[in-house]
Amino acid sequence: MDGQVTVTHDDIRYLAVVVNGRAVACGGLQSLDTATGEVKRMYVRPAYRGRGIARQLLAALEELAFRQGHSVVCLETGTYLPAAIGLYTSCGYDRIPVYGEYVDNPYSVCFAKRLPVAA
Repeated sequence: MDGQVTVTHDDIRYLAVVVNGRAVACGGLQSLDTATGEVKRMYVRPAYRGRGIARQLLAALEELAFRQGHSVVCLETGTYLPAAIGLYTSCGYDRIPVYGEYVDNPYSVCFAKRLPVAA
């Protein structure tokens, strides 16, 4: 496996974006507790960036979180990923203190968004 370690979690639901039969983007949602879901491993292949795919994928992950009963979605990204930070802030995410496994990582920044309440 070329030195790569694959970690799987049974408690993460993954979504993939497929274009012409090829997966071009993916992301996951993990429940941290009954109120909070965490976006995990969001990625868009470089050739497909700039097309709004990440924004649509993030909206789909938020919808999944809402359907699972979460009222908040949080996530972690790197300080060295300004495009990701721009996406999250433009989608209504606010910066929050780093949490959990990210606390000791100086390159981590965390964000959260409160989801709308069901009518």
